[in-house]
Amino acid sequence: MRYFILDVFTKQALKGNPLAVVLDADNLSSDTMLALAREFNLSETTFVLKPTTPEAARRVRIFTPALELPLAGHPVIGTWYLLAAEKMVTTTEGWNTFHQEVLAGILPVEILVERGTVTQVRMTQAKPQYFEEIPPVPIAQALGISTSDLDSSLSPQFVSTGMKQLMVPVRSREVLRQVEPAFSDLERLLGAHDSHLAYVFAQETAVYHARSYFAAGSFAVEDPATGSAAGALGAYMYKQRGVTALQISQGIEMGRGATIQVEIAPAGDVVKVGGTAVIVARGEITVA
Repeated sequence: MRYFILDVFTKQALKGNPLAVVLDADNLSSDTMLALAREFNLSETTFVLKPTTPEAARRVRIFTPALELPLAGHPVIGTWYLLAAEKMVTTTEGWNTFHQEVLAGILPVEILVERGTVTQVRMTQAKPQYFEEIPPVPIAQALGISTSDLDSSLSPQFVSTGMKQLMVPVRSREVLRQVEPAFSDLERLLGAHDSHLAYVFAQETAVYHARSYFAAGSFAVEDPATGSAAGALGAYMYKQRGVTALQISQGIEMGRGATIQVEIAPAGDVVKVGGTAVIVARGEITVA
């Protein structure tokens, strides 16, 4: 089977968030997909299959080394960048719309082609859902900061645009740099609310700076660019302050700077997350 490695939410190789994409995966079992995700050992690996519904152009399954996800941003952006850049789907100049089948549903993906080159991929995420707010003390302790480091004008809250995630506002980029999570504590806190990810952010001028922490069992990592969490942040900021567009900088502290664009419809019910990618490797993998 063919596979590709891409860096997503960046135009520069070895920046952004790495992604493995395995093509023609229709004959793979879920257990084999999970084993391959562990083999690649990246934050996510996607598997491209034939759709089960005529509404969709492709079915995409998304795995971390620990579990399958219903939706994730950088896997979707990277997979569809690859499909368009390698001419596996037919595109024309301007915006092209496709529908993908993921666990979260049938969702549109838009691909911008300029002078024959794919310059942006934009995904529509699931309708925003707002869940419980949580007290500041346990999340501050789990992140290795004090409660005074949190932004007192906003409350930590779980939000989903396809995956339930905790939005954690802090008061400055300096605080953001100081975050050192105790992953066992973070996993317990998130798991008690059926979540695996905390998105810690600070606003500076027109840019939102973020760090993303995923904790599920033995798989506990900082993620350099998280599109699903970026979408949830967009929904959160729309609800809190009526924000309709965000530029998010993520991965700086990891040396993998990434840029994520988020747009929220005026009614707040449609969230789009966009960016670009670069192909850095390709090859074949054999599964016995």
